[in-house]
Amino acid sequence: MSGSGRVRAGETTLGELTGVRSSKRSFYPEYRRSTERLAVAVQALDEISRAVVRSAEGPRALVEAVVLAAVEHLQAEWVLLAVADGALRGIRPGFLFARDGELIDQEDDLPGEVREQLEVIRKRPWELEPGEAGPGRVRAPMLLDEEPVGGVVGRPGAGVEVTETDLAVLRVLANQAAVALYNSYLFHTAAQLKGRAEQLNEEASRQAKDLVERNAELQEVQRRLTEAMQRQVIDEERHRIARELHDSVTQAVLSAGMTVEVCRAELAAMGADGRQVAERLQAAKDLTQQAVAQLRSSIYALHRGADEGPGSLPVLLERLSNVHLPTYVDVAVRIEGKPVPLPGEAEHSLLRLTGEALFNTATHSGADRASVHLKYEADRIVLSIADDGTGDPAQLRRTLRAARTNDLNGHHRGLANMAARAEELGGELSIGRAQMGGVLIRLEVPMPLAEGDADV
Repeated sequence: MSGSGRVRAGETTLGELTGVRSSKRSFYPEYRRSTERLAVAVQALDEISRAVVRSAEGPRALVEAVVLAAVEHLQAEWVLLAVADGALRGIRPGFLFARDGELIDQEDDLPGEVREQLEVIRKRPWELEPGEAGPGRVRAPMLLDEEPVGGVVGRPGAGVEVTETDLAVLRVLANQAAVALYNSYLFHTAAQLKGRAEQLNEEASRQAKDLVERNAELQEVQRRLTEAMQRQVIDEERHRIARELHDSVTQAVLSAGMTVEVCRAELAAMGADGRQVAERLQAAKDLTQQAVAQLRSSIYALHRGADEGPGSLPVLLERLSNVHLPTYVDVAVRIEGKPVPLPGEAEHSLLRLTGEALFNTATHSGADRASVHLKYEADRIVLSIADDGTGDPAQLRRTLRAARTNDLNGHHRGLANMAARAEELGGELSIGRAQMGGVLIRLEVPMPLAEGDADV
C-alpha cells in the first residue's frame, strides 16, 4: 500500500528490524552496517550460549563472553559488567571491565569514571534504565524476575550511532548474563551444599564413631567405679572388724592373760599346792599370748587391701603405720640410706617388732604422734620408734629387766617379745627418752645377709 503520508509495510518492517528508516539517502549503507552488527550480535549470543553450558567452569568464561561481545557490538572503548550488592551472593567475579582487549577485575585498576558507574550498579541498580548513561555512555540492566541484579555500562566507539536495536542487543546480552550467572550461582551453591553435606556426613560419622568409643570408655569407667565402690565397702567392713578386734577382743584377751598372771602370782605365794596350780595356769597364759599375737596378725591382714602385693621392708613399714593403729595416732615413716634386700625372717622380725612397739604406743602411751625411722648403714640397720606420749622410759626399762627374769604381773609382755626378737637378730634393744617427749625404742642389728648370699 502506498500514498502520501503513509509508509509502505515493507519499509516499516525493515525499519523496525534494523532501526534504519528507508527515507534516508544512506539507507543501504546503514542497512549493511546494521546487518553486520546484527551478525556480530548473533555470533556473540552463540559464544555466550557456549559459555553457558560450561557451568562447571564457573561464571568467569560467561562474563568474559558477554563483555567482549558488547565491546565488539558497540565497537566500544570500554565496557563494564557488574553484579549488584546482595544479589547472587558469593558469585565471582563481581565485576569485569574490558578495554583495548584487556580484562580487569581489580577495583584499584579502574579509571575514575568507571568506578562511578560501578558504584551505581552496585548500590542503585534500579537506576539502570536502558539508554544513555551520561555523555557518550550507554547502559542496560541485568534482570531476574524483572528485578535488577546488576547491569552493563559501555562507552561506544567514536562515530558509532547507538540505535534502539543496539540497546535491545545490550539488554539481551545483560539478561543472558543474568540468567547464566544465576544458573552458575545455583550450580555452585548446590555444589557447595553437597560438599557441606558430605562434610557434615563425614563429621557425623566421626562423631558417631567417637561416641561409640566414648560410650565404651564410659562403660569401662562405670565398671571400674562399681568395682572400686565394692572394694571400698569391703575395705570399710574389714577395717570396722579390725577396729572391733583391736578395741574389744584383743583388750579382753589381754585382760584375761593379766588375770591369769595375777592368779599365778597369788597361787605361787600359797605354798606347794598353789605353785602346782600356778604351773597349770602357765598353759592358759601361753594361750592368751598366742591369741593376742594371732589377733594382731589378723588385724593387720584385715587392714591390708586385697590387691596389695608383697613389698620391701620400707613399703611394709609404710603400710603398717597406716593401718595397724587407731586413726587418732599420726605415724610418720622415714627411710634413710639405700634399702637393701634382707632375709625374709629378718624383715618379718623387724616388722613384728615395729608393730609391737606401735601397738604399745597406741594402747598405753596416750600419744598423738609417732615416728618410725629406718636407717640403712654399711654394716648395720638401726630401727627407731618414737612417740610424744606420757610413757616413762625408766619404768619401761625396769619392766623389761623384770620380764627377762620371768617376774611379770602380765603387763608389757610385748617388751619381752621385742627384746627376744632383737636377740634373735643378734642386735641390741634400748629404751630412752624421745625428742618428741615420749618413749624412744631403738634397735640396732648387724646387717643380715640377703637370701642367696649365705652360701657364697
